[in-house]
Amino acid sequence: MPRRIGIVPKKTSAEAAETAHYVERFLRGKGVDVLRDEEAVGRDSDLVVVLGGDGTLIHAAHLLASRPVPILGINMGSLGFMTEVPQSEMYEALERVLAGQSTVSPRMKLRIHLHRGGREGGPDIDAEVLNDAVISKGALSPMAELDTSYGGDYLTTYKADGVIIATPTGSTAYSLAANGPIVYPTMRGVIISPICPHTLTQRPLVVPDDRSINVVLQNDAKVYLSLDGKTGVPLTRGDRVQVKPSQSRVLLVQNPSFHFFGILRAKLRWGER
Repeated sequence: MPRRIGIVPKKTSAEAAETAHYVERFLRGKGVDVLRDEEAVGRDSDLVVVLGGDGTLIHAAHLLASRPVPILGINMGSLGFMTEVPQSEMYEALERVLAGQSTVSPRMKLRIHLHRGGREGGPDIDAEVLNDAVISKGALSPMAELDTSYGGDYLTTYKADGVIIATPTGSTAYSLAANGPIVYPTMRGVIISPICPHTLTQRPLVVPDDRSINVVLQNDAKVYLSLDGKTGVPLTRGDRVQVKPSQSRVLLVQNPSFHFFGILRAKLRWGER
């Protein structure tokens, strides 16, 4: 039974903030220490309860960094790909977790290094993502030219609005909007999806996660690097973005009433006429 449970509500939702108080009261009634300060949640929690959507869950995963702490996602709106538990089943899910009857789904992360000017040595940015790293041009910029390699093998130079490098969990996020494939979320692999490529034969790829992917900006397009949807970092000609698998995993508490294909049918409306 977890003894210290962190609660992370969606910051812009009054309903989530109110629900957090009810969850805290319920957990304290079970003899559990409740953490609300985000620094303490990331450092000390044995379980994190997310009240919001997939974006809030990604935020909670970043708070935990590499700590293997389960995350229970309570969805406060429409069904999420990662926040599987509807609000109506919130207390049942908490009871299962407290009784040790829940299972978790381990999700891979990617480690992102930015090397300014393509230089070797320590990176200028060292971060991890659960969904994706996106290299994309500004609205008024000419298309980017992005030399891309997998391991030591040259792949191609994407002349495009950008490229998305995603985990299987991130396959249902921005990569899907760029016509990337849906990949079962517990698989190991990396998706490379060009954004609006100049050559339509440049299609999304799924590659093993045992090698690094390197993307080098080759022109003076106004390009940004965004990590899990956070504000973009500007890139300049010669900058190299290196993507490799992380050794840590995000552990998502599963809802036994749902499975991945059911979520796909609900979210993407498969089978509707």
